[in-house]
Amino acid sequence: MTNHRSVEPEPGATAHKHRQIADGGQAGAGQPAPVAAEAASLVAARSQPLTWRTVLKRALVAAAAGVAIYLVLPSLTEVFASWPRLSTLEPAWSAAAVAAELASFTCYFALQRLALQSRSWFAVVTAGLAGNSISGILPGGSAVGATVQFEMLATAGFDPDTAVAGLAAFSLLNVGALLGLPILALPAILAGAPASPGLVHTAFVGVAGFCLVAVFGVIILRTDRPLAVAGRAAERLANRVTRGRRPPLTGLDTRLLADRDTIKSVLGKNWWQAVLLTTGRLGFDFCCLLAALRATGTHPRPSLVLLAYAAANVIALVPITPGGLGLVEASLGGLLILAGVHSGDAFLATLVYRLASYWLPLLAGPPAYLLFRHRYDAAPPRPARTRPQAGG
Repeated sequence: MTNHRSVEPEPGATAHKHRQIADGGQAGAGQPAPVAAEAASLVAARSQPLTWRTVLKRALVAAAAGVAIYLVLPSLTEVFASWPRLSTLEPAWSAAAVAAELASFTCYFALQRLALQSRSWFAVVTAGLAGNSISGILPGGSAVGATVQFEMLATAGFDPDTAVAGLAAFSLLNVGALLGLPILALPAILAGAPASPGLVHTAFVGVAGFCLVAVFGVIILRTDRPLAVAGRAAERLANRVTRGRRPPLTGLDTRLLADRDTIKSVLGKNWWQAVLLTTGRLGFDFCCLLAALRATGTHPRPSLVLLAYAAANVIALVPITPGGLGLVEASLGGLLILAGVHSGDAFLATLVYRLASYWLPLLAGPPAYLLFRHRYDAAPPRPARTRPQAGG
């Protein structure tokens, strides 16, 4: 087992070494995250005709999304049935909810700038909004949205390897922070604050999940062997499944190590900014939900609302419906009821929160894409901005 504490090269130099070895293998052998890998395969598949397997796969994804939405349709209907009551909200708190979500998205795009090692706002924001819109309207659209975002960033001159690895790094950081949110509510629960058994179980499951992610992250970042073994196992499995239909994958373990070293180089230099912006992104998003509840006139315990918020957003990570449509509405509304909010107010607050966090950013995607095209279609192609190498 190789431990980087014993012989610690410069992170950028290590990433460069692994990248050079990986580039000697077959192109497209591996990516740092499943969504990024699927995005790369979608780009390659555009020049090829659709096969029946591709059509069947997309049909199954759409069918799964349809079944999921059908199962949660009663709760989704209750949420949208609250639409006429929007006029009864307190205007100041409604404006505060929108402002909090705007601040959350500002932190989100600042995180992406940090991951891309760029000072530009225009390209990062427009590409992020466009990709988010596609991810939010298509079943299984995360990969398609990532493809559009990476292509727009490449058009703006960003290095694709830096974009994929950097954005994957901060996505994992966001998931870890989301799982750690129940820790903040534990003191209130242990102190005897009244809470439903469901929310208490959610808190302990979240804490356990956070501990597992933290341990897993430390192992992956500090040692080579587990990641290399996992890469070789995944490579053998993929080659066995696709034998005779696709060229065999090679060098997946080396590519995973290269991407891991890229993540270390980004986090190593900017870890405090990443933690601060991740906290701001989740904190302001949670404040949006609290403001939405206050706009309805309710005053629930923030600790219990935090548990409901964390659980609903973890559920939204499951890529069944686009943007968690239906799943978030059903889970968040039900969990807010468990947190002591009246059912009518819970669904109304859920509607306000989803309008600010899902529907408004969704509508901002097409104008952002058109603005991006207006700027870069009229400009000459920009060379890719590659990541500077240590000692270069």
